[in-house]
Amino acid sequence: YIDPDKKSSGKRKDKDRKHSKTLKLNIQELTKDDYFSKNNEFAMWLKKERKIFFSDLSSDSARDLFTEFVAEWNNKELEPEYYEGIATGPRTSHKWNIKR
Repeated sequence: YIDPDKKSSGKRKDKDRKHSKTLKLNIQELTKDDYFSKNNEFAMWLKKERKIFFSDLSSDSARDLFTEFVAEWNNKELEPEYYEGIATGPRTSHKWNIKR
């Protein structure tokens, strides 16, 4: 008999393990004033978590979503990679065809 209320998922364990790693990091809390300094992390979060590109947002929408990002950051709910620093983030869905 399998109890439907007991969901055993390796995915949950992986998330818990990643979350515990995040909790050990010394994280500086963000405010809305960090919009520009954390833009790469924000753009990555938008792409991975919300499935949207930064370039697809209006300025007001981007600011509203940044508030959500700040809350998740400050609550240490993000993957450790966000806190370790991201050099560049996905900006647009456009595929540039630049020849060298």
